[in-house]
Amino acid sequence: MSPKISRRQFIKAGTAAAAVLAIVPASSILKIGANRNGEKVIVIGAGLAGLSCAYELNKAGFDVTVLEARTRPGGRVRTYRDPFADHLYAEMGAEYVNSEDRFARKYTEIFGLNILTAKLYDGIYVRGKKFKMADFQKLKQTLPYEGTTGGVLFGQEKKYIQHWVDEISTWAELNSVSCMSCHEFGGQEKIKNAINLNHLPQKILDLDQLSVAGLLRKEGAPKDIIDLYTYTNATESTGRPETLSALSLVMGHFMAGGFDEETDEGRILGGNDQLPKAFAKALAPKVMYNRPVKKIAHDPSGVEITFLEDGKLTAMKSDKCVIAMPVSILRRTKITPEFTPAKMHCIRKQSYGHVMKIAMQFRRRFWDEPGSLGQRVFTDTPLRRVYHFSIDQPGPRGIILSFTSGAHAEKLGRMRIEGRMTVAEQSCSEIWSETSRFWEGGVSKYWNEDPWLRASYSMNGVGQKDFRGILAGSEGPFHFAGEHTSTHRSSMNGAIESGVRAGREIIEG
Repeated sequence: MSPKISRRQFIKAGTAAAAVLAIVPASSILKIGANRNGEKVIVIGAGLAGLSCAYELNKAGFDVTVLEARTRPGGRVRTYRDPFADHLYAEMGAEYVNSEDRFARKYTEIFGLNILTAKLYDGIYVRGKKFKMADFQKLKQTLPYEGTTGGVLFGQEKKYIQHWVDEISTWAELNSVSCMSCHEFGGQEKIKNAINLNHLPQKILDLDQLSVAGLLRKEGAPKDIIDLYTYTNATESTGRPETLSALSLVMGHFMAGGFDEETDEGRILGGNDQLPKAFAKALAPKVMYNRPVKKIAHDPSGVEITFLEDGKLTAMKSDKCVIAMPVSILRRTKITPEFTPAKMHCIRKQSYGHVMKIAMQFRRRFWDEPGSLGQRVFTDTPLRRVYHFSIDQPGPRGIILSFTSGAHAEKLGRMRIEGRMTVAEQSCSEIWSETSRFWEGGVSKYWNEDPWLRASYSMNGVGQKDFRGILAGSEGPFHFAGEHTSTHRSSMNGAIESGVRAGREIIEG
């Protein structure tokens, strides 16, 4: 039987296979050889990619400096605490640590952090109709979407593309190659003859030139299936069916044999920001905050990075450099001389979506009470995913958190905070009638307006099947990290994996 894969891992599947690092029981995730004392490395970015890389390089004896534009570590990991009463908090950025997130889990273990079990979806609210998940799964209710199969919420598009999945399976068997992601599961850390994406038959690779919406229409899927995909998988990708690669969709289904929507999407108990803070504490004083990089230059003598320091341009030289900043910001940075044409093309064109999270504080947790639709509800409202966040804290107050993306995030992003809260309150009122009675206010985070990101996270855009591998490849003294370079993209686990990989490249170089 194929191992189960999480909904989020299913969406991220479809990129090239990655080498899996051996996890060793120590304060470092890499097996470190000779001490490399004195070699200077600048790491640009103190997100989890940059921090994990710097941590491993520091352990190996490199002279590491981390330059960070923000005044805090963590990048897209952002835990809000101050806006809320009663010591409540909410994850306004990266949130999930899934059961298969080996890299994230290893570092939480190193730093003594615990993973909190997630709430599963227990309610559905679409097209004005409410469904208890338990009743829905027992076929007592069916989705009000044409062409759907009863009892399941996610993956309704699969039957329309099944023949493509079967063709890949047949090809893989004939060529004695294995699923690209199976090394993540069942304790199997390494597989032989992993699929090389570019070795697939050309007609399969040609799917990369089609969007998800285009392929589903071509295969006869009704419009309702495409609309539903917008709220299921496209929400997690932060894109729209018209902007996502059909090849990624098909490969995702090929690798998701036991896929369902009941995966434990946990998070770090007490706040995800504890992980980047732990990295930063271990690296202090090597992390320099409020130093946005403006220019990346190199010549045969090494690397020179120019950044703002107290409002003045300052230059720093090193032997090597790890670029762990989002591509959405790297493309706004001067690079001289430029990297290879292929890499520069990917830097300029890599697709990102739109994402917003809204945290709403209530003075009573009515969603826990008898008669409630549920604590974690899948919706087609502007809020999309709506869920009880304060499961690790006592009441009576609590926070409902929402995750929305794509067109809904763009529309909410154009509003002032008051408008966003009005939409949030109205949307919650459709799910829980007690909303307005116990509403105390809320906060939002629209990552596309964040000056040090201006995007969500990377996604597999149409025609971009090779982007990840190109963006991950080292060039001269430069190494590259970030979720956009990882097969586990759009996750904390992917960011950390990429940082560890970049560190290994330098250590073993």
